[in-house]
Amino acid sequence: MKFGKTIILLLFIVSCSPIYVNYDYDKQTNFTNYKTYNYYRDMQTGLSELDTKRLLDALDDKMEAKGYKLSNTPDFFIDIKSNEFQAAQRETVGVGVGGGGRNVGGGISIGLPIGQNNINRQIIIDFVDESKKQLFWQAISESGFNPRATPEKREARFTEIVEKVFTKYPPKQ
Repeated sequence: MKFGKTIILLLFIVSCSPIYVNYDYDKQTNFTNYKTYNYYRDMQTGLSELDTKRLLDALDDKMEAKGYKLSNTPDFFIDIKSNEFQAAQRETVGVGVGGGGRNVGGGISIGLPIGQNNINRQIIIDFVDESKKQLFWQAISESGFNPRATPEKREARFTEIVEKVFTKYPPKQ
């Protein structure tokens, strides 16, 4: 019985794919100068129209919580790009056969994949100061993606991603 509970717990932990985020920013930027934002009109997010709306809603909520205002004459623009890719299969089971005796040996090993291939999504969020024509902050998130998720789960996932992305914004100088 303990073995069964351990397997279920392990599967639960593995199924919750983490969100990884890498940050980069211009060290010369004074982030207190920025109070208003908007999105590029011709932004090609790489997401479906509904997923784009979910992501922008989550971003707007987070930006408002951080004290930023959406404006027609913004201090900076936000650009979003994304792509999906199939993650390498990492979980395998090794099956081996071997033999030996009297200084003779041999063996065969095979790695069998477990489960299905995972789909990951990378989302790149750029903050661009148009007056200076330069990128001043960037976050690249990578996380698991389920193309068959319900709208509620998709919305929750985008909210999780935005929360994780903004844990280090603005950067401590």
